[in-house]
Amino acid sequence: MGRSQETFNKKEVRSRKEKKRKEKEKKRLERKENQKKGSLDDMIAYIDENGMITSTPPDPNKKKVIELEDIEIGVPKKELVEEETIRTGVVTFFNDSKGYGFIKDSVSKESIFTHVNNLIDEIREGSKVSFEIEMGPKGPTAVKVTLVK
Repeated sequence: MGRSQETFNKKEVRSRKEKKRKEKEKKRLERKENQKKGSLDDMIAYIDENGMITSTPPDPNKKKVIELEDIEIGVPKKELVEEETIRTGVVTFFNDSKGYGFIKDSVSKESIFTHVNNLIDEIREGSKVSFEIEMGPKGPTAVKVTLVK
């Protein structure tokens, strides 16, 4: 189909597309010409003593000297702290049918799980008990649980 047989609407659409393409090309060339020619010094950022990013270099008079021996790489080893082995607490919850419960430690106020297999005496909710703590599969567990009189 030749151009002479195109409808007016098709000619309008084609001319708008052509105009839009030329405007886009013109904007691209303008951006390219107006592009800022920045030097490396304009792009450098510094970090001050407070950890903030600045454009000014740090003051050499405020420079601190760090000894190589003062640098620690990794996590320092945890010192073994000998904890008191026998603790006391109060039974806050105990389910006789399922055989488990929780004891609130009197020192750390944390709730510690206990199971019927770890009991020496029979316990109930509200009874004072003494126990030892061992690590179970899901966290600390109270073992050797006995009633305190």
